[in-house]
Amino acid sequence: MLCVFNYLRMEEVFYRFIRSHIFGVLLFLLGCSMNHELNLCQLIQDFGSEERCRAYLEKLRWPKGVVCPSCKSQKISRITARNQFDCDECRYQFSATAETIFHDTHLPLWKWFLATYLICESRKGVSANQLKRVLGVSYKTAWYLCHRIRKAMTEVNPVPLKGTVELDETWIGGKRHWKERTYLRNKTMVLGAIERGGAVRMKAEKRSKNASQKIIKEWIEEVTAPDTERLVTDDNPAYFRIQDADTKHEIVNHSAREYVRGDVHTNNIENAWSLFKRSVIGSYHKVSEKHLDAYLDEFEWRFNNRKNQFLFRDTMLKLIGSSNLEYKQLTAA
Repeated sequence: MLCVFNYLRMEEVFYRFIRSHIFGVLLFLLGCSMNHELNLCQLIQDFGSEERCRAYLEKLRWPKGVVCPSCKSQKISRITARNQFDCDECRYQFSATAETIFHDTHLPLWKWFLATYLICESRKGVSANQLKRVLGVSYKTAWYLCHRIRKAMTEVNPVPLKGTVELDETWIGGKRHWKERTYLRNKTMVLGAIERGGAVRMKAEKRSKNASQKIIKEWIEEVTAPDTERLVTDDNPAYFRIQDADTKHEIVNHSAREYVRGDVHTNNIENAWSLFKRSVIGSYHKVSEKHLDAYLDEFEWRFNNRKNQFLFRDTMLKLIGSSNLEYKQLTAA
């Protein structure tokens, strides 16, 4: 009786093993990964060669098969020796990197992949000097690479914030202890808004060193939906009278050392400020006013996708859909 029981148990284990492996093979054939999270070791293993990187870009760009960028035909011939495709309809020749940010790059694709992974997975960002050491490239190349990736991360048409939205402003720049009246002279004001349980929006405001009601109202109209339920701010006078018929305004009085009153607080946007400033102090050490919005865009993308298991894949999709940022355009006055 015991032998029969052991036999049946072994048979059940065997069938479970077969089912799990068949399921894994099917996922592999369908192009799915059983491991959603990508770590650095897996990245090096999966994308350690130019061929693997090109195959991945091809799969991301044309999940249903290669399509000609010129005439949209799917009748394509592969030129294996040159890593290119030839359209059988219009005879247009192209590659997986054509008309993308990777087009005509002199940097190996695996270095692009590694830089993208480090930037989107590092909580406080990665400096160009750090990438220079990791990738073995010049500082100029690393700096240009960082800014091209940041440009691709920019949300072109961000979804308006709604529900409960916290608003605040901060200043980014060096310290000036010796002149109290001019302590904002070398700083740039940054406006911020965050939806409770949702996305954050940030913007460098270069028109003024102080928030005015006009600037604040323009900012609210830019980032929030018309039917936003509630706006929560501190007691800065610039936020007075920002409510309307279907949006109420609640204030937490920081001047009176009031920081939380029930669910009325600005802790979420304050936490976002803290994290961004840690990246400036700990990783970048210094950012210019000219490129501050680029660093804010990078922070937004990383913060808003902090729970995204497919962050690397989605970032690569942004790079594929982004046009190249020329160096002369980046360094123009």
